[in-house]
Formats: sequence, structure tokens, C-alpha cells
Amino acid sequence: MKKLFFTLLIALFAFNYSVAQENELTTFILVRHAEKAKDDPRDPNLSEVGLKRAESLKALLANAGVTAIYSTPYKRTRQTVAPIAEVRELEINSYNPRSMAFLEDIFAKHAGGTILISGHSNTTPFVVNALLGEEAFKMLSENEYDKVFVVTSQKLGESKVTVLSY
Repeated sequence: MKKLFFTLLIALFAFNYSVAQENELTTFILVRHAEKAKDDPRDPNLSEVGLKRAESLKALLANAGVTAIYSTPYKRTRQTVAPIAEVRELEINSYNPRSMAFLEDIFAKHAGGTILISGHSNTTPFVVNALLGEEAFKMLSENEYDKVFVVTSQKLGESKVTVLSY
């Protein structure tokens, strides 16, 4: 009888744990890279204005509890999140924006966390739309660097978004 009781008790805890994990909110903070320089047409660095914006992003997110950082493999996207990565002592992970499979990986690896993703004028809205499960956002204009998309989600395709400017 005791064995049955303990088995049921363990099963109940396991069930409650799995339900809690399914209901866990994951937060995505998505930004376009900051202003780029004209030093390289294929892979430019950030300009002075862009470096200042990256510092502003660090100040904005200093207490946001960022637990993981992802960026496309370009200098400007990595440099945009480098200040917050340094202060949070986090590695900048690369992702391929052409495939949304990386979002499934992020959900598996960072459930319940706060993930910062740095992309481009065309990829950032694309990723936000994938998280939302609908086409809510179009490509950002070439001079639009100040948008921050905060997406909360329990499941890919079922999310809520708040758009801020910094």
C-alpha cells in the first residue's frame, strides 16, 4: 500500500512538473542591428551612432534578465548585442534566419528564459511573425533602427508582442 501511495505521489509531482513546463512563458526580445558604417559593403561594422545605440540597448536591457543571445553571423548584428552579452557574461550564438527551425531549438534549450535576438530589417519582422503565427509585421525601413519587439510565448505560433522604441 505504501509503495502504491508513493508511486502515485511521484506520478502526481511528475505530471504537475510537466504541466508547469508547458505553461512556462518564454520571452523573446528582437532587435534590428544598430546603424552600420560604410567600411565594408558586404559586412560593415557599426558606425559611431550605431555603437552608441548598442550601449543604449545594453542600458535598456540591463535588468531584463536576458539568459541567451542569438545573432546572425554578421559584424553589425553581433556588435549590436555585444555590450549586453559582455555585461551578462553570455555567449553570442549564431542563427540562420532563413530557417525557422532555430526557434524550435531555442524553445527546447531556453524554455522560460529571456532570449535576445539580433537581426536585420527583413529578418527581424520575419522572426516576430513566426513567433506570432501570423504576418503582423512588414520589413523595417532602411532608416528604422530603434524598434524592440518583446514577444512572450508558451508555444511557437501562439505569442503576444509589444513593440517599443529606444
